[in-house]
Order: sequence, then structure tokens, then C-alpha cells
Amino acid sequence: MLGIERATNMTAKRVATYLRVSTKNHGQNLDTQRLALEEYARNRGFDIVAEYADHGVSGSKDRRPELDRLMRDSRARKFDTVLVARFDRFARSTKHLVTALEEFGALGIDFVSLSESVDTSTPMGKMIFTVLSAVAELERNLIRERIAMGLDRARKQKKTLGRPRRIFDRSKAVALHRQGKSLRAIATGLGIGKDTVRAVFAH
Repeated sequence: MLGIERATNMTAKRVATYLRVSTKNHGQNLDTQRLALEEYARNRGFDIVAEYADHGVSGSKDRRPELDRLMRDSRARKFDTVLVARFDRFARSTKHLVTALEEFGALGIDFVSLSESVDTSTPMGKMIFTVLSAVAELERNLIRERIAMGLDRARKQKKTLGRPRRIFDRSKAVALHRQGKSLRAIATGLGIGKDTVRAVFAH
């Protein structure tokens, strides 16, 4: 059930739930997550005002329609808390999770994950968020370090960095040009870019 809107209890915290099952989870549906989230909200006295559910969408995808809608609605402050069953139902990576939690924090929106027992409205939840942020930063630093090491190794081995240069017969390009061929026709005939042909006649 996508985009369910419910009446709001003014005295209760407004909660949005996010659910997802991927294309790999054959035969599974959203009910298991939904029941757990509704039970948790009921026990906490929360009021679920909206449900966002991506069905048959892989967690690795950058774009998920209902998650995108949730993020838009969070900026409009349509709810006070986001409730999910597990981190991996919501985020595709530690970096993605931390980025979303930083945005929620700036908006004054709490985040609760049942499986990991994380609630960013509590001191323990804030501590776990700090740890996750540190892990994401470590991942970024490791990636930068690996790239730098790879570039350094390539330089030491005198490898050409960037796109390999296309080798072509310059004399043939000149001959075609003398025949009145256009730069585009020469480029197409030699299988090279138009800018490369232009550079031949620029000198």
C-alpha cells in the first residue's frame, strides 16, 4: 500500500514508516515489516501518519520512488520520526545512511531502526550515529588512499594516466583534407574525434 495517509493525533509523535523488499526476495511481501513497525509504534504511543513502501526495488539502486518521496516530505516536516525495520531496508551503504541521518538531524527528525535498536532521539542512538559517521569517514579515507596509491604506482611504472591516445595516420588525414573532405568526414573515416582532426591542422 503506497502513500497511505492516516489521521494525525495531535498529542502523539508523528511517524513515517519506510518499507522495502527487493527483487531478490521472491515470494516475500511487505507485511512482515509493516506488522513489526505498527506494533512498535503502538507500544510507543506513536501516530503513523504516512507509509512509504518500495516493492521489488533493489537496495543498491540510487533512486527509489518512495524513499525519494519520503526525503521530500521530511523537508516539508510532515512527520517527526522515520521508522524502519532494519538499516539495510533503508540505506544502500553506510555513507548513504549517515548522509540521510545528518539531514534528518538538521531537520529535527528522529530515526528509529528496530533490528539494530537505534533511536537517534536517545543518548545511545546519538552515540551509534557518531560511530557510523566515523566508519563512513574511514571508508572515504581508505578509498582516497587507494586511489592515491594507484596513481603513484602508475607514475612510477611510467604508465599513461587518463584516456589512451588514439593512434591514427596523420598523413592520411592531411591527404583527405586536400581532397576537400570536411573535418567531420575525416574524423569518421579515421575513427577519431573531430577535435583530434582539428588539432592536426591547427599547427
